[in-house]
Amino acid sequence: MEILTTAEMERADRLTIAGGTPGFSLMMSAGQAVAEAAMDLVEEGPILVVAGRGNNGGDGFVAAAELAARGREVSVILLCERDSLKGDAALAARGWKYPVLPFNPQAIGKPALIIDALFGAGLDRPVKGEPHEMIEAVNAHDMPVLAVDLPSGINGTTGAPMGIAIRATETVTFFRRKPAHLLLPGRVHCGRVRVADIGIDPKVLEEIRPATFENVPSTWQHAFPVPKIDGHKYSRGHVLAVSGDIAATGASRLAARGALR
Repeated sequence: MEILTTAEMERADRLTIAGGTPGFSLMMSAGQAVAEAAMDLVEEGPILVVAGRGNNGGDGFVAAAELAARGREVSVILLCERDSLKGDAALAARGWKYPVLPFNPQAIGKPALIIDALFGAGLDRPVKGEPHEMIEAVNAHDMPVLAVDLPSGINGTTGAPMGIAIRATETVTFFRRKPAHLLLPGRVHCGRVRVADIGIDPKVLEEIRPATFENVPSTWQHAFPVPKIDGHKYSRGHVLAVSGDIAATGASRLAARGALR
């Protein structure tokens, strides 16, 4: 039920790594979860991974290697030079033993599935230049798209498109949902959302203390009053409906009427 902002999710990662879990282990688990979702989405046909230069792209490389190991035909388009990758993303790229395609919309071809691993939830600036052209080209195709963590171009906290954003069929996020998975228009861009366990201990939430939760019955059901068999109008609470002048009372009247039922 907890919803983590991008800053809170970054903190969950840091706390997990500080607790002894290598960051690359988290990336491996994330990429494997993406590969599993891809296998569920399309049972056959080539798969294209569009990877960025950060950890989101690293997740994409892990997914590509996992899918190839399972016998799938996989290609990778990379935003930057392979040698320029750093940290865990560079380690993930070393696990991909095949060439990468140039970052060009013409390289998309006609795959059965596109995995969007271009930008993650931490995007904080408008999408421009080549990434803008690539997202535009992906959206112009009619094949399903699987987004890694969040559709590229969506602000993870507000759910707003940063100039342009991927329209995904399904999104795989990790540990907990982010606000953009539930807020419009990000929610529409995400498609179905799958939350994957990548090895982050839920106990980190005790330190993070998130203040946002998904609005589901289990959140508030324990506090919802249930009428008792001997209840009456004086024991079920009172409603005060405040409206405008005589010409603007319709909504208040309807609300009061509904409360009396």
